[in-house]
Parts: sequence; structure tokens; C-alpha cells
Amino acid sequence: MKHLWVRFGCFITGYNYNILRNCSEAAFKSVKKYTAAMLIVCILWFFIGFTFAHRYLSLSLPGCMLAGLLSTVIIVQIEKQIILSINPSRLLLIFRGCLAVMMSILGAVIIDQILFEKDIEIAKISYVSEKVDKMLPSKTEELRKQIAALDTTISKKEREKDNYVEDISKRSTTTATTTQTATKRVPVKTVTSSGKDTISWKTISDVVVASTLVPNPKIALLPSLDSTIGAIRQQKSLKENELLDIKPALEKEMKASTGFLDELTIMKQMLSTSYVALCFWILWVLFFLFIEMLVLFSKLGDTSNDYEKVVLHHMNLQMRRLDALGKGFE
Repeated sequence: MKHLWVRFGCFITGYNYNILRNCSEAAFKSVKKYTAAMLIVCILWFFIGFTFAHRYLSLSLPGCMLAGLLSTVIIVQIEKQIILSINPSRLLLIFRGCLAVMMSILGAVIIDQILFEKDIEIAKISYVSEKVDKMLPSKTEELRKQIAALDTTISKKEREKDNYVEDISKRSTTTATTTQTATKRVPVKTVTSSGKDTISWKTISDVVVASTLVPNPKIALLPSLDSTIGAIRQQKSLKENELLDIKPALEKEMKASTGFLDELTIMKQMLSTSYVALCFWILWVLFFLFIEMLVLFSKLGDTSNDYEKVVLHHMNLQMRRLDALGKGFE
């Protein structure tokens, strides 16, 4: 349990504890300082990753935790590029500075959208209303075309029904003719050449035609036609109600589907119209920027300690050993 915090710092920063424990207190302090700076950055980005996954990705609690841990791991690996560099190059410093600027802007944007949530909801009303006004003409035109098509169908069906009713009023009954065929065998007497009479049987078909009065068959078509007209009228009524409620429905749909980019647009409008919001946002950006640069400035402000010299010494010994081994093989 001895030096537990230092062991944790070695795990975070990438330092080798077996080398560090034989170094001076200055090396221990450097590890503690880097660990404290990295923890500040990791806590912030864990919160940012967690809230972003919860608010915009709609993940469950395990998913949000995973997103926060992933953000933390990425930050740790980025900071290690600076901490483990004994003599960081100018290109690495410039790259880390640019990355810090981008990360500070991203962090400030996400945090501000959470802090300005109530203000964004108020501004979202006018933003959604503008988008609905742009979409409304095409939506209403489509519904009107559907209602007009249903009106045409209803008129066609009603004319068909009127024709049926007119025909029924003229001829309530019609004559139905049925034909029945009966066959029977009758004897046929014939005289042969010898003068004898012979009898043969012949099949004769008798056709019996009967006429009866039956109701006009178009009477049976009226109930189904009425049912069809009623169903079409109901569809038309639904479409008319939908036309009346189309604007509130579109506003509700747009509010439910507002995403990260929409809120980013609303935030841009707020910052362009409110100097207070702009100043607050700039403060957040600077806050994140200074925190992101904390490890880098700590590294640049430190002089080389005995841990780094031990690492360089081990590297030089290993290189000499390899050179000597190569010469021995030659």
C-alpha cells in the first residue's frame, strides 16, 4: 500500500514504477503533478462524453458510462504523448496546441448546450416555427390533393348509386327465364323389306321454358356501395382533420426530432444576438483551453529530472551493448 498514489500516477502517466522508486523526491513530485493535471482533464471529458451520449445518442446508463470511459482513455493516451517525451519536438508541441484548441471548443459547445438548455428550449420555439412554415405549404398541398381525389371517388360512386336507384325505380322486378330439358324414349315402328314390322326406340328431348318475376339484382348491390361510400367519406374526414391539425403536428414532430446540429444552430443564433452568451461561451472555451494545456505547460516548465536521466542512461547502455554485440559478430 506504500506509495499507492504514485503507483496510480505511474499507471496513468506511463512511468515505470520500478525505476521511479529508486529516484529522488523531485521525480515523485513530477509524477504527482502530472497525475493531478490529467485527472482534472479526465474528469471533465468523462462528464462530457457521458452527457453527450445521454442527451444526443439516447444511450442507457451502461452505454453512457462506456462513452465517458472511452473519452477518458482517449485523453489519457493523448496526454501520454507529451509526458513520455523527454525532449518533445516543436512539431509535437504545435500539434498538441492545435488539438487543445479544437478540444476546448468541442467541450465548451457540449457543456454550453447543457447549461443553456432552458434558453435553447425558448429559442427552439421560434426556430421550429420557421422550419414548419417552410414545410407547411408542401404538406398542405399534398393533403389537399388527397382530399380532392377522395371527393372525385365519392362523386363517382354516388353517380353509380343514382344510376342503380333510377334503374330500380323503373324496374323493381325483372323476368327470369329458366329452361329445362326432359328426355324420353318413344317407340318408332318401321317396315322392313320383307314386310315385317319392327319397333325401335328413339330418344326425344322436350324443352320447357318457364318465366318468373324476381327482384332487380341491382338492389343487392346498394348496401355494399353505401358501405364503400361511407368508408371513403370517413377517410376524407380524417384527412380534413389532419389538414386542420397539420401545423401543431409538424411542430410536435420537429421538436421531438431536434438533434445536435439543430441545437448547435440555435446556439449560434443565440451567440450572435446576445453578447452575454457570447462572453460566457468564450470564458468556457478559455477555461477548457487552459486545462487542456495544463499538462503541456507543466512539461515545458520542468527541467530534466533524475528519472529521465535514468531512462536515457539505460537507453545509452543498451545501445552500446547492441553496438558491441554487432561488432562482435563482424
